[in-house]
Amino acid sequence: MRRLFSLLLALPLSALADPAAAPAATPLAGSGIGGQLVQLLLGLLLVVGLIFALAWVMRRVQQFGPRGGQVIKLVASQALGPRDRLLLVQVGGEQILLGISAGRISPLHVLKEPVALGEAEPATPEFAQRLMELLGKDNKDKT
Repeated sequence: MRRLFSLLLALPLSALADPAAAPAATPLAGSGIGGQLVQLLLGLLLVVGLIFALAWVMRRVQQFGPRGGQVIKLVASQALGPRDRLLLVQVGGEQILLGISAGRISPLHVLKEPVALGEAEPATPEFAQRLMELLGKDNKDKT
């Protein structure tokens, strides 16, 4: 199978070469391309493995930093457009409303008293269950 693949890869190279020299060049080009392909795949696997190893090391190193004692917390976020957002950030006892655009972050308002956030809404049902309800095929109603 490997030899067949090497010969198929060598066919376009032999078409460019001199027709008289093509039979002699095909076996050499085929074995060279096969070796290069193996070397290319091994190098690619090495690079991908190195990327995963470095990502694992970065995750381990970041865990040693301060987690619970963060001073700056993101309270809320609202998208205004594809590149524009409003962020409510809490720093110590104050909350700051920030406007974020493509190349700029600007403070819009500093709140002296923190905004009280209500309880989060209950989680919505899973997609499949919700779809069945919309289609009128809810299994709960059939019992």
